[in-house]
Amino acid sequence: MEAKATHKYIGSSPRKMRLVIDLIRGKSVDQAIEILHFSPKHASVDAEKVLRSAVSNLMNKDENVSHDISELYVKEAYVNQGPTLKRIMPAPMGRAYRIRKRSNHLTIVVATKK
Repeated sequence: MEAKATHKYIGSSPRKMRLVIDLIRGKSVDQAIEILHFSPKHASVDAEKVLRSAVSNLMNKDENVSHDISELYVKEAYVNQGPTLKRIMPAPMGRAYRIRKRSNHLTIVVATKK
């Protein structure tokens, strides 16, 4: 059995989020939460929130079956690019530089090992 959780329009670049997500892909949920909780990266806060949501979604999916958290693992974890906000910053000699504020969409799928 598996469940997924998504968080869209996260205000950091996909490249920074992928550095964190690559650490937890394929790991057990206990180990993944531990890695994310103690990671110094700012993106790990959002990733931990989505992982906990995916676990909660699995627990609520079928209330008749009880799942042990030690039997769960991160089946899929991927980051897609979200919309980019374009801003302009004044530059020397009357020019303008474009600033691209990137966002991303995070999806995590957890499943049982059986």
